[in-house]
Amino acid sequence: MPPTTPYAGKFSSCSSYGNNNNNHPQPHSPYRNSTVPKPAKESAYNGAYSPAENPYDVPQPHSSYRSSSVSSATAREHHYNSSCAVSENPYSSPQPHSPRQHSTSCPGRAYRHTTTATTSATAPASAANGATTSSSSGGSSELSSRNNSVAAKGRRHGHGVTASYGEMCYHDNSLVSASLEALIQHLVPTVDYYPDRSYVFTFLLSSRLFLHPYELMTRVCHLCVEQQRSGDALLDKIRFREVAPKLVQLLTEWTETFPYDFRDERMMRCLKDMTHHVARGEEYSWRAMQQMTQRLIKRLSALGQYEEAVSALNAVAMERPASLKSKQASGQRSDVMSACDDPFVLAQQLTHIELDRLSFIGPEEFIQTFARKDPLENHKGFFRKRKTSNLEAYVNWFNRLSYLVATEICMPVKKKHRARIIEFFIDVAQECFNIGNFNSLMAIITGMNMSPVARLRKTWSKVNTDKFEILEHQMDPSSNFSNYRTALRGATQRSETAHSSQEKIVIPFFSLLIKDIYFLNEGCASSLTNGHINFEKLWELAKQVSEFLVWRQVICPFDRDRRILQYLVTTPVFSEDELHLASYESEGPENNMEKDSRRSLRSSLLHRENRS
Repeated sequence: MPPTTPYAGKFSSCSSYGNNNNNHPQPHSPYRNSTVPKPAKESAYNGAYSPAENPYDVPQPHSSYRSSSVSSATAREHHYNSSCAVSENPYSSPQPHSPRQHSTSCPGRAYRHTTTATTSATAPASAANGATTSSSSGGSSELSSRNNSVAAKGRRHGHGVTASYGEMCYHDNSLVSASLEALIQHLVPTVDYYPDRSYVFTFLLSSRLFLHPYELMTRVCHLCVEQQRSGDALLDKIRFREVAPKLVQLLTEWTETFPYDFRDERMMRCLKDMTHHVARGEEYSWRAMQQMTQRLIKRLSALGQYEEAVSALNAVAMERPASLKSKQASGQRSDVMSACDDPFVLAQQLTHIELDRLSFIGPEEFIQTFARKDPLENHKGFFRKRKTSNLEAYVNWFNRLSYLVATEICMPVKKKHRARIIEFFIDVAQECFNIGNFNSLMAIITGMNMSPVARLRKTWSKVNTDKFEILEHQMDPSSNFSNYRTALRGATQRSETAHSSQEKIVIPFFSLLIKDIYFLNEGCASSLTNGHINFEKLWELAKQVSEFLVWRQVICPFDRDRRILQYLVTTPVFSEDELHLASYESEGPENNMEKDSRRSLRSSLLHRENRS
């Protein structure tokens, strides 16, 4: 379907700048009616990577979490192989960002003579005004079976009905607030009750704001077992046998949607204890627990290999040469266009990297940023990993891409070569927009607007900037990035009705997504004056995170090019000081302040080289 963005019609496919290194026909832009190759089947990683090996040349490790479907949570059958909120959004439709959120600043609209910084995930100091009521966690029919001894009180409020069931308050059948104890009890399955799917995802995601996951799991498992005790050993065994499939289903949804919670050995111990307990009750459930644990271990193993590979590649990329030596030897140094001279192909490979790294971000990492700190978090151990490490690695990739763009532009000695690189990256950014890869688009714009690049006036005078200005307009931060949000909604609508994997690609501007979630958390209280938890806020947090889960599960349909990917993730890039010095070497200082800056940078970098 055609895009619904204001400037989509102005973009056309970019032609090659030279011979295509890949020797295969290139598909047209995804906003045009095109066909794409079917994605290859995915499998788990077979081993760790060496620094010289490209991790993006290997299929994704967790396809089973991307394509599985979920049966009804209230059905009587056993659902051990279903996933929770990973394979699709548990809410009926994607939710737009709140128009009430405050505008944020961004470096995407810098002029050629101004200084801009690389976008990061640092949370702003301002906050949003609040959250809105969202979908229901389940009707009152579910609650009646659990609260049949509590009289439900209802009253008219505005245009809807507000009702209280014990310590849980509803408005128009949507859960709006409850005590922590009531929310935990509401998560516990019984013989004739299983929590609504959207409630399971929402509470498992946001409960870490109030207690640690291992505390929640311990209490849920304990309550599930204790509720079946009657004093008669035989009767207890029969009752637990009936509830065991639903407990296994809940644990399966937990392990498949939030597997990183189980990097904590306390979680694994609790899971092991429940496996032993289930083994005494019902063999079918015990086998399901074993299969679930095997899938979990496989997923955590793939995660460990991914993190080791990224760390090794980052170490290789940090071995950058000094700017002056590189400038003098730039004639012998390869550049991005020697690795790939086709903008569309490079945009495809960037999309591979984006989707690969997105797929390893756990949904809980968005909430862990401002969740309670575990006092044991800093202790050494196999599972003691930073709880937001993959989110941070993805933000670092954005910054690396921005600096890579700036390095490639500042490196060439000749002005016409620098202008050619600028035009090439403009076309790459254009193709990223057409694909729906907004994160790479913004990283490229940010790199081209960095001060060392923006000051190259003689170089920019040789560049036709019409397309670049259109792209900047799309990512304009004014009015809370209203143009970008319009483009994002258009890409999301296209994704919902897509007939091919290529049309399903939506890669958001990630730092803005983090800021939106930060605003929502900071701008709306988690607890109400009566001591209840504000569940309206938790619904809203879950909506934004669950939409991200839909986007991250897309399998990239483009062919991988090992050489291009290797270049993008390992090529050394300049630091900020090295970029400024390279810029001054390309186009000399224009005033005394720039002359002093160049002199200082030369002395500083020379001293740094001698020390190393």
